[in-house]
Amino acid sequence: MRNVISSVGVLIVFVALLAGCGETEEPPNEPASMTQPEQVPTAEAAVAEPEVVEEEIEPLVVEIAAHVVLRSDRRLMVEGESNLPDETLVQVIVEREISSVRWRERTRISDGVYATGPFGPGSGLPDGGYIVRVEVSEGSVQPEAVQARIGHEGQHLAGELVSQSRHGLGQVATYSRRFLVGSEPRRTRDQVEVLESPGM
Repeated sequence: MRNVISSVGVLIVFVALLAGCGETEEPPNEPASMTQPEQVPTAEAAVAEPEVVEEEIEPLVVEIAAHVVLRSDRRLMVEGESNLPDETLVQVIVEREISSVRWRERTRISDGVYATGPFGPGSGLPDGGYIVRVEVSEGSVQPEAVQARIGHEGQHLAGELVSQSRHGLGQVATYSRRFLVGSEPRRTRDQVEVLESPGM
C-alpha cells in the first residue's frame, strides 16, 4: 500500500513539474510577438499623412473671344483674346455651314492673345454662312505649367464655355460664333457679322 501511495505521490510531483515548465516557456514569447506589429502601422500612418494634403486651386472661369477678318484673297484670318494661361493649346476651326467643309489650325495663347490663318481654299471662301470655333485641347496634352493651373483633366475650368470632353478625358472649353461672307447683307434673325472683301 505504501508503494502505491509513494508511486502516486511521485506521479503527482512529476505532473506538477511538467505543468510548471510549460508555463515558464510561454510568457517570454508573447511580449515579443505583440510589440512589433503595433509599431509598423504607426510608422506607415505618419508617412502617409503629408501626401493627402492638397493645395486648393481656385476655378478659372474661361473667357474666349474671336475676331474674323476677310483678306483681299477672300481667305479668313482669326484672332482673339483669352484669360487662359500662356502656352495653352487651342484649335481654331472654320466650318462652312452649307457643306460642313472645315479648315483647322492649332495655335497657342501668348500674352492673352492668339492668331491663326489664313483659312479657306486658294480660290477664296464662297459667299455664305460660316462658324468659327475655338476649342481648348484636353488638359492631359497641355504643357505642365498649363496643367498646374487648369488641372490634368481640366477640373479647374469653369464657366458657360466649359463642358465634358467627347473622349472622356475631363473638361474642355469651346467658344463659337457665326458669321456671313458676302458683299450683300443677308436677311437673318441671328446676331451675325457680315464680312465683305476689302475694296468692294
